[in-house]
Amino acid sequence: MICDYLIVGAGLSGLVMAEQLSAAGATCVLVDRRSHAGGNCHDTVDSNGLLYHPYGPHYFRTDSRAVVRYLTRFTAWRRARYRVRALARGRLWSFPINLATYEEMIGRPSTEKEFKSFLRNPAHARAPANSKEAIVSRVGPDFYNLFFRDYTRKQWGRPAEGLDASVCRRVPIRANRDDRYFSDRFQAMPAQGYAAMCEKILAACPGLDLRLNTPFEEARLRFPHRHLIYTGPLDAYFDFHFGRLPFRSLRLELEEKSPAQLNSDGFAQAALQINYTGVEPFTRTIEIKHVTGQVARCSNLVREFPADYVPGKTEPYYPVPSPDIERQAALYRRAAAREPGVTFLGRLGTYRYLNMDEVVSLALQEARRLKQAHGWNTRPRLPHRRPGRFAPATFVR
Repeated sequence: MICDYLIVGAGLSGLVMAEQLSAAGATCVLVDRRSHAGGNCHDTVDSNGLLYHPYGPHYFRTDSRAVVRYLTRFTAWRRARYRVRALARGRLWSFPINLATYEEMIGRPSTEKEFKSFLRNPAHARAPANSKEAIVSRVGPDFYNLFFRDYTRKQWGRPAEGLDASVCRRVPIRANRDDRYFSDRFQAMPAQGYAAMCEKILAACPGLDLRLNTPFEEARLRFPHRHLIYTGPLDAYFDFHFGRLPFRSLRLELEEKSPAQLNSDGFAQAALQINYTGVEPFTRTIEIKHVTGQVARCSNLVREFPADYVPGKTEPYYPVPSPDIERQAALYRRAAAREPGVTFLGRLGTYRYLNMDEVVSLALQEARRLKQAHGWNTRPRLPHRRPGRFAPATFVR
């Protein structure tokens, strides 16, 4: 029997497409080579029952009311304050760079006016052409050397001079004391975790045929289909015709912490995330208990070691944003645009550094386009809501 859609990859892109298309009446087969749905945002529990993220931290945040309204169908939320500290010169610093960081650098109290004057220093580089210049142009060489130079080299396997300016520009710089890691208006975590949210999305897919532990090569032969939705590596789909696109990978180590290893507040470290900006082989440690709301006399850390992507041995995590690589990726994207009967989605399928809310938004847009193009039932528009509000999000304490 021929299905309407074969959806390859059960990450957020694949899950959203499966829910939207199956609810519209299409027959869908969703496959993933892993043993679970959710892709890299999957979470699980340690031996003490505490949540952790085995594929690295996923901090949900967005400015899109449409994305919040959609995901709130499948989860309640827990408000989150994503706080990060940077370990440099043997001490913890306020991060991202803000007025408090500036005071720590100069060793005395300061004012927003003084810090803004420092940030306007004409000696700083202008019109940045790469990530080093993007940071130096905003905060000068001292802060760049302290927080970004070695960290960026570890994270990406190349110096900041070899990366697009957008990489380091993602980190905000603030002249006040706002130490939030992100500026998005909606910052929250699924109340029961990502895995529970993804299971509810799957439960909302009428007639969906879910096949885990099934690679793409096997699926395309076993499941005849009218249209393919592909979220795997873009270059692999085309058998690396234009050469392999580089990805960065990670090795992650879980460290369970006993009560004796916690501080007086019940945590193993001072913030959700600690960035290690020196020559250590790892880049950061994450204690997700800071934002899950779980209460326990124990905790866990995930220590993150950047690594090269080796096909068959490591996972592809991050497309490498560099001008020379972008030219190669553009060749694949043009080929993808000409591929009949195939939709390419997700971070791997488009070779773009996308956040979770962007992945969901793009999948919703593409599902709407396919439903209109293929004549499936379309749901009525959600009622208009006042600007600036994220109702009907449900929050738990």
